[in-house]
Amino acid sequence: MTNYIPVFILNELVILPNQEIKIDLNNDVSKKVIKEASKNDESKVLVIAPKNSIENEPSLKDFPKVGVTAKIKSKLELSNGNLRIVLRGLKRVAIEKYYQNKSTGILKCSYEEVELPELDYVQEMAVKRRLISLTEQYISISPNVSNSILQNLKEDVELNHLTDVITSFMPFNFIKKTDYMECINPLKRAERLIDDLLNEISISNVDKDLDEKLQESLEKGQREYILKEKLKEINSELGNDRSNEVNELNDIVNGLKINRNTKNKLLSEIRKYAISSEYSPESALLKNYIDTVINLPWNRRSVENDDAESITKALNESHYGLTEIKERIAEYATLKRNSENVASPIICLVGPPGVGKTSIAMAIANCLNRKFYKISVGGLNDSTELIGSRKTYLGAMPGKIMQAIMKCDVKNPLILIDEVDKLVKDYKGDPAATLLEILDESQNKFFVDNYIEEPFDLSEVLFILTANEIDKIPNTLLDRMEIITIDSYSVYEKIDIAKNYLLKAIFEEYNVNFKVSKEVLEYIVTKYTKEPGVRELKRILEKLVRKTFVYESGMKSITINLANKYLGKEIVNYLPKIRDYGIANTLAYTTLGGLTSHVEVSKYPGNGKLTITGNTGDILKESVEVVKSFLTSDYEIDTNSFNIHVHFMAGSLKKDGPSAGVSVAVAMLSLFEKKLVDGDIAFTGEITLKGEILPVGGIKEKLIAAASEGIKTIFIPKANEMDLIDIPENVFNLVTIKLVSDFTEIYDFLFR
Repeated sequence: MTNYIPVFILNELVILPNQEIKIDLNNDVSKKVIKEASKNDESKVLVIAPKNSIENEPSLKDFPKVGVTAKIKSKLELSNGNLRIVLRGLKRVAIEKYYQNKSTGILKCSYEEVELPELDYVQEMAVKRRLISLTEQYISISPNVSNSILQNLKEDVELNHLTDVITSFMPFNFIKKTDYMECINPLKRAERLIDDLLNEISISNVDKDLDEKLQESLEKGQREYILKEKLKEINSELGNDRSNEVNELNDIVNGLKINRNTKNKLLSEIRKYAISSEYSPESALLKNYIDTVINLPWNRRSVENDDAESITKALNESHYGLTEIKERIAEYATLKRNSENVASPIICLVGPPGVGKTSIAMAIANCLNRKFYKISVGGLNDSTELIGSRKTYLGAMPGKIMQAIMKCDVKNPLILIDEVDKLVKDYKGDPAATLLEILDESQNKFFVDNYIEEPFDLSEVLFILTANEIDKIPNTLLDRMEIITIDSYSVYEKIDIAKNYLLKAIFEEYNVNFKVSKEVLEYIVTKYTKEPGVRELKRILEKLVRKTFVYESGMKSITINLANKYLGKEIVNYLPKIRDYGIANTLAYTTLGGLTSHVEVSKYPGNGKLTITGNTGDILKESVEVVKSFLTSDYEIDTNSFNIHVHFMAGSLKKDGPSAGVSVAVAMLSLFEKKLVDGDIAFTGEITLKGEILPVGGIKEKLIAAASEGIKTIFIPKANEMDLIDIPENVFNLVTIKLVSDFTEIYDFLFR
């Protein structure tokens, strides 16, 4: 049978059968619904609770399909105009259709009463007893539920009624109560209630345990406080209390010339230390932190030497060449003498290994009378190593920068940050971004280490950084540094360094003295070293002097024969002679200095496929593609009828960058025009699709390497003409430099 009844909408509130609720109404539509329902004898309304209560005017099709009929037990007009009603839930019903009265705004619906499924008696009794048992257990441990509810939990009550009674007082949210209201089958409701009761009992037990632990902790804390006070009195009587130590720490902090916030922070930490237990870990942490911070050189400086003349003299005595860095330091000293406000420069020395980057930094610190500290960041990937970790962490300590300040014990040391081009960025952080804060003069005046937690002025520190490759220095750092390039040494520069610096230091260290002629040094340098710097040369000379002194008693000079005897096999020139078409000498620049190598080109029938080998990078591969297109277009070489293989020798070295285009073009033309390229000619330069030759880097290193390999003629881009200023004069005596701006100039020289 279909029934029609007014619909009463409850937002965020659910009524269940046999449950009474009291509501104050201030909504006109709701009042009209109650008035309409009161006209019939039973005073019934159908109560629904839409799940989407956010919408002001939800669609009728979104209203629930299950509701609860309720009887209006009482209603009362209040003085504020509200209507207070008491509703008692009756039955769940299935809603067929909603009807909206447009004139009154009252919502009605048609419904049918639902029939409950028949339950197995044994199963019903088992479920009821389990429900009652769990409910009694829950009420016994829940302080928010009255024990009087237990009177309603009787085994003779129907399962349908029992589940509604229990659900009505459980602390379920609106959605869950709505789900229970809409569930017709009492057995399913009971099974869900059992699971929810078990969860609530578990939660209540956890809450109870936490409350007990909290109470125990409070009692323990109060007990500790009383014991501490008694212990303080006992220590006071025995003369063992911390009052003297704390007073001393307070006096030290008050005497420091630091900003007010930092001082207040230290005083606060001292107060915590004063009341902490002597045997607690916190006490040791606090003491270590306080000692670290108060012993920082907040205002201690070393007296700096600002005599530019003596600085230049000292640097010239310790290092050969390196003119640019020496002049920069002399300029800084002169300006510093004129004005105290001159900021310390941030200098980055870029050059191959062994050219003196680290040793010149040490010499600068010595002649400026600054303390020296070296930090190596090669492979560093954890930024906390630079800026420290929080003092609450196990094993916490300041970062490398503040450790350097602490060990130097002055706020104006020279800190060398080595291998900045080998920083690593990964999930642990970006050390380059951290270094940016350390090096930027606008930020480092207020540098905050994670452990120290207070700003420290790093603006007086003279930072010198080193790198092998400028291309690998993070771009974020390049803007903050003055880049000074230190080039490779030529053979004759190495001879001068060996004669005037290395041998003197070795003789002084070993307390010996031998005559070593320039010819012997030239022989050693050319036959036993290929490095850009002098590190290996120093080791070779040390070995030769050591063995001559130990095994050649009475010998007063070192000869070529002794060099052959003790230094062993000479370094053989690995560059083979050019004996076939398709080969040309190419010059490259690596982290180890200049390199002279071959580029080889071969062809075989095919469809224009290009193969490139020799440990090359993407830039170099693109350069070869450009050369192939250029020669096909401008010199009408039929590259599409052949597969071409381009190979760069010295495969153990990674090769990349725009530098080998000219060499590849010469090798290809040599192959296709069947003209041999002289083995004493080498090339460097990049080529465009139109044949223009672009400038490249590392000219000095490349020329020095070529000269040492016996190259006689070198083609370089005309745009690199200014780079020839830095080339040693003896290199010009060995090679002929040809400046070219277009490939036709090279073609005319080699192939016409």
